[in-house]
Amino acid sequence: MLDEKAVRSKMQAVLDLVSSDVASVRAGRVSPSLVSDLMVSVYGGQQRLKVQELATISVLDAQTLEIEPWDKSIIGEIRQGILTSGINLNPIISGEKIRIVVPPMTSEDREKYLKLVSTKLEAGRVMIRQIRGDFMKEIQKSFENKEMGEDDKFDQEKRLQGITDEFVGLINELGERKKEELMQV
Repeated sequence: MLDEKAVRSKMQAVLDLVSSDVASVRAGRVSPSLVSDLMVSVYGGQQRLKVQELATISVLDAQTLEIEPWDKSIIGEIRQGILTSGINLNPIISGEKIRIVVPPMTSEDREKYLKLVSTKLEAGRVMIRQIRGDFMKEIQKSFENKEMGEDDKFDQEKRLQGITDEFVGLINELGERKKEELMQV
């Protein structure tokens, strides 16, 4: 029998992963998700933590982020982690806070980010289809073991495809919203 709850749970996990992954792609406005999941080596390299675990991240305006570490002694390490992350941001220490002014996006940047978003969305769709494939094998196995009839097999495959289509649709909607956000000037 098809365990719809298990299918939905696995596909929801993929949707959540894709959603957070797509949210980290920079659009026209800055958002805390731009730096929140960056891993930073702190306390002399003894620990690797996310920026969101070390500081409060605020949006000052459409182009500026402010990071205020709870432990002021690691401000330099957070700055260094952001510099070496490869996201091409220049954090500046201002007193006990780090400010990041994000330059406006060029049309080349927008195209690059659109391709990146498309790649991330396709990876999500592939993961959803892999989950469908795994459950299709289970349905086929149950049918071959004579645990269900042909009508039940067909019905369960149809329900599984419906759930798959639903989650692929949600990923597509997520992509459309992000693409609109990227195209806003």
